[in-house]
Amino acid sequence: MTPARAGLLALLLTLVLDQASKLGLYVGTDLVLTQPWRLAPFADFVVVWNRGVSYGLFQQEGGLGRWLLVALSLAAALGLGIWMMRAGSRLLAVALGLIVGGALGNAVDRAVYGAVFDFVHLHAGGWSWYVFNVADAAIVAGVIGLILDSLSPAGRRGRTAPAPGDPAPRL
Repeated sequence: MTPARAGLLALLLTLVLDQASKLGLYVGTDLVLTQPWRLAPFADFVVVWNRGVSYGLFQQEGGLGRWLLVALSLAAALGLGIWMMRAGSRLLAVALGLIVGGALGNAVDRAVYGAVFDFVHLHAGGWSWYVFNVADAAIVAGVIGLILDSLSPAGRRGRTAPAPGDPAPRL
């Protein structure tokens, strides 16, 4: 499978899983009325509407802010999508596909609901992690993939420079 196809597959799987999980919980259950749902001693399903960006920063109550965040998400997805289609490795393409799929999933929420539907809450003792969704988890996994790709010898070369010992390109 080519890197571009692997990236597109990651993008589509992320978008479908994200939207299916949100619709399933929001429309298909009574989570809104009966939350929290205890999944494990350290994890609950809850309903949180995030009108901002990561970790609830830059909360936007008005329509202008909402649509600016949608436009920003779509612009980032377009730029990262172009990079994904040109990626020279599957790791890089899949990492970018996860990020793009997550950005699009959250952009759909903002456009449809005016906020992002977050529902997974991790906690232990007095410690509480922020509430997130499948799109957020995919974005984090994608960023980890970008870091791993940059640490690989091929990633550090940028994949456009020839490796040591490769013949010089013909002009």
